[in-house]
Amino acid sequence: MVIKCWLTHLMLLLITWKESLNCSGLTVDPPENLTVVDPGHFGHLEISWSPPGSLINMTNCSTVYHLEYFNTYKNSWNAARMSIRSYSVQFDLMKDIKVRVFTILDGPCTNNKMIKSTNYTELIQKPPSTGIVDTEVQDFICLFHNMEYLECKWRRNPKTPANSKHNLYFWHKKLAQAVDCPNYIVSSGDRSGCNFTGTSLPKFTDINFCVNGSSPKGPLKPAFFSLQIQNHVKPAIANKLRVQTGPDMELRLQWECPAGSVPGHCLEWEVEHSQKGKTPPTKSVTRQTSLTLTSVHKSERNCFRVRSKLSKYCADKSFWSDWSQPICDQEKKEIAPEPQPSVVPVYICIAAAIIAMLVLSLCVGAALKVKKSRQEKRPNALLATLFPRNVTVTAGEA
Repeated sequence: MVIKCWLTHLMLLLITWKESLNCSGLTVDPPENLTVVDPGHFGHLEISWSPPGSLINMTNCSTVYHLEYFNTYKNSWNAARMSIRSYSVQFDLMKDIKVRVFTILDGPCTNNKMIKSTNYTELIQKPPSTGIVDTEVQDFICLFHNMEYLECKWRRNPKTPANSKHNLYFWHKKLAQAVDCPNYIVSSGDRSGCNFTGTSLPKFTDINFCVNGSSPKGPLKPAFFSLQIQNHVKPAIANKLRVQTGPDMELRLQWECPAGSVPGHCLEWEVEHSQKGKTPPTKSVTRQTSLTLTSVHKSERNCFRVRSKLSKYCADKSFWSDWSQPICDQEKKEIAPEPQPSVVPVYICIAAAIIAMLVLSLCVGAALKVKKSRQEKRPNALLATLFPRNVTVTAGEA
């Protein structure tokens, strides 16, 4: 950047030296009455000047003016040549305004040699000092949501007096004068932004903003901003994510562009891939609405989410959309191993069976013994009964 600036200055010096050569000895004075006027367009200023008094009587020369101004947005000098004596340029009113202009003669009066004035007329204008110091708003940002509506927000300066009220005004070339915010955003009782839903704003055109305000202690310090809305697009969230499992440990992720005014070919996508137990997640950028991953560890569950922004081919800069809802492939279920039969219950069963057999054998043996004993007692009892009876009869008979 420094080398570029030095080269620019060197080229300007060489041009000045070359064009200042005059074989006839004619000298050229710089323009007069250089002024910079703010018509209330928040930085779109009108520069004007008058021709040098020494050229009033010269009728056989053509006059061209070489204007240089410091572009605070790019931090470099810009130049323009014109035959008219006015020019409109966009400046940052919160920084110094630096302008200088040269006179260039050409025609019969210079032997058709282009002669540029050695000196120049310069004007340096300081930023406005109106408003209470350190009360300008902070963190001003505008988002063109899905190319459908613009929303600008700011943060209240901590040094802003209580009961203050902020105002936002905007202007672009299609407006005759600055316009107030159509719909203020209120947070905690204070104005903290402006919503432009329903307001038509041009693309590829500088839109200038001024946020000022009032307070019981006096006016607040104004803050000025300029932007082109096509460079502040924030796309909507992607939808309809799908994950498909392919052969050879392959996963294919697909999604669809969000509905709205953003052309699909202008979007670039960032895909975040995470696996359970692995940190941090990996990220990759693509211009397509699909992504194929190979050699994925199928033992882990894979989850994805995507977001988008405008590519450099459609805008100088852009904002990332919010992340989509995460989507994961099917959860891998671990198959529990079959339980091995325990040896202890087998031994217990065998022991129980043996005990049961022993008990059954004892029971059967006892039953047989009792039965045999009963069979032996029945004949003895019968004989005992009959024998005493016979003895008694024999004694009687005797």
